[in-house]
Amino acid sequence: MSDSTDDFDAVPAPWQALRQFTDARIALGAAGISQPTGAQLDFQLAHARARDAVHLPLDTGALSSALQAAWPHSGPPLLLHSAAANRNVYLQRPDLGRRLDAPSRALLTDRDDGTPRCDLTIVVADGLSSHAIAQNAAPFLAALHLQLAAEAWTLAPLAIVQQGRVAVGDEVGELLGAKIVVVLTGERPGLSAPDSMGIYMTWGPRVGLTDERRNCISNVRPAGLGYAQAAARLQYLLGQARQRQLSGVALKDETTQDDVLPGSGRPAFLL
Repeated sequence: MSDSTDDFDAVPAPWQALRQFTDARIALGAAGISQPTGAQLDFQLAHARARDAVHLPLDTGALSSALQAAWPHSGPPLLLHSAAANRNVYLQRPDLGRRLDAPSRALLTDRDDGTPRCDLTIVVADGLSSHAIAQNAAPFLAALHLQLAAEAWTLAPLAIVQQGRVAVGDEVGELLGAKIVVVLTGERPGLSAPDSMGIYMTWGPRVGLTDERRNCISNVRPAGLGYAQAAARLQYLLGQARQRQLSGVALKDETTQDDVLPGSGRPAFLL
């Protein structure tokens, strides 16, 4: 006879088959009145990975090399920094993550040599998951390079912004004289997706714009929206923004539900 009356066998949930369709924590089963030990340990691991994604420093050297190889339109990326001096300040003062620090502003201002405005500048910011940027930014830009290869775009140099939030791209784009800014940033980690990258496009970037002026493509990662699909979506938005000279809520997605993800046979939820 067991010397404990508190041991329970895990009982699977009757709708466990639905787990094949989602990474969400559903149908975990039960052990008595509690979660099974395995489900609890999985949760703790996911929570630790999410925290690590927020606090992991961005390796700008490795990222710069990867971006330069993936985006052969310009030289080495510009290395910039937001007004948030470190990660703790960044997390406590979102407003400082939306603006450049003085040396970064000076670097971009010194580049103003009277040349014509560029069509597009791309800003890569660590955001809330440097892991997402390290994993996804370079392969996404390689896919975007293929999408834009046959089109005429005047491009500013890539910019990497440490401790940057989405709106920091407005200041970068304004100082570089860009008509459109695209910001790649690490999204807030979820407990099933610490590696999700978001893409934000804004027409006419300038300091003070708010989020209704942006178009967003979210969940870009190997287990989410693929690089080729995200690049095709951005190519469409870029073309429409340049033609209509607008972005955000005024720029609607006018593709049809007949568009499908290659190989899936199903419409993409963002199309």
